[in-house]
Amino acid sequence: MSLTLIGLIGIGAMFALLILGVPIAFAMALTGAVGLWILEGPGSALAHTLLIPWNEGRSFVFVTIPLFVLMGQLVFHTGFASALYDGVRTWIGKVPGGMAITSVVACGAFGAVTGSSIATVATMGAIVMPEMRRYKYHPRLATGALAASGTLGILIPPSLIFIFYGVMTETSIGALFIAGILPGMLTAAMFSAIILIRCVVTPSLGPPGPGATWRERWTSTVGLLPILALFFLVIGGIYGGIFTPTEAAGVGCTGVLLTAAIGRKLTKRAMSKALEETALISAMIFAIIVGGYLVARFLAITGITQDLVSMLVGMELGRVPFLMLLVLLYLVLGAMLDVFGMLVLTIPFVMPVVGELGIDPVWFGVFAVVMAELALVTPPIGANVFVMRRTAPEVPMGDIFMGVLPFVGGEMVVIALLIAFPEIALWLPGRMG
Repeated sequence: MSLTLIGLIGIGAMFALLILGVPIAFAMALTGAVGLWILEGPGSALAHTLLIPWNEGRSFVFVTIPLFVLMGQLVFHTGFASALYDGVRTWIGKVPGGMAITSVVACGAFGAVTGSSIATVATMGAIVMPEMRRYKYHPRLATGALAASGTLGILIPPSLIFIFYGVMTETSIGALFIAGILPGMLTAAMFSAIILIRCVVTPSLGPPGPGATWRERWTSTVGLLPILALFFLVIGGIYGGIFTPTEAAGVGCTGVLLTAAIGRKLTKRAMSKALEETALISAMIFAIIVGGYLVARFLAITGITQDLVSMLVGMELGRVPFLMLLVLLYLVLGAMLDVFGMLVLTIPFVMPVVGELGIDPVWFGVFAVVMAELALVTPPIGANVFVMRRTAPEVPMGDIFMGVLPFVGGEMVVIALLIAFPEIALWLPGRMG
């Protein structure tokens, strides 16, 4: 049996495990370990299985992941999200679709300190949905806006996906963080414009919310200061070259702890839940990284990786046709895999081609994350949609997916702009200190 055939059987077995519902980390690890056992014997398979976690676990960069996760979980469990929503609502809640636009801005800001799309949807959904029900927002607009806006949590820094990509490709995590700012703002503006236009054309979709006095606005804005200060401290420090992303994560955690303690929000329960969730999320990400390395090593030995790279290079696709091909690939994979799984399975194959075509790895990281955003709302997986369904169980799943479709269209426009104008992502990193 040829090495190529063994590799193809391995890929087929891995996807079969995924279809059967096996978590992606275990599906990849099992495929890689069994494949290495078949090709190189039990000793080599055991050595790879033990050494990969050891080598990756000692990485200084990897420390960034649990620290940023902890920072986000502390913000989540100490109640800063409610103050964030209230602060934004007093300023823009009165415009047509104002509550939904508020959810976009609040999700972007909340995602900026959590780095998690799922946490953003779950938290902001619980806060915003009661308000939108109260003002009789159409369920499709309400749930679709929240599910789509939650994707901003993985694009606006600090982002767990950027860290994951940076670790996999050895790309500067600081540069990736900074590169995500303008695309994130562009996406938020696109989503807000979609809501505003739809609600102006059809006012019943999203009636204006309550007004607020100037005193109420300034009072609520004070509640935003801790979140804003934290964001500028972390991102400003990275941009100015004051500290590394790992150091920034530590500074951010300390800032949240001090702010919560001063505000008497750092309860024993909040701390316990934050630490518990941090451990679970970090372990999940680490397991995916280990599984990805195992299956990548197996496929490299079979020669499939090199064959596929050679085929892609031999096709002599230009930059734009290659990226269009990837858009289609990620849309298909997004229907079957989670975000981390998409990157683990594709990055080893596409990065050599990215290098051959002269595509900046920082820009490609932004592109990959934007495509991952689409995966979060792509049926039938659509992780954000399922989270939104738990928050609004009265809304049918089909209605939520219909609600996100206009925002998927907006996301495609953002992707087209990124491809046409790479400077959208590269301008700020090019000016880092």
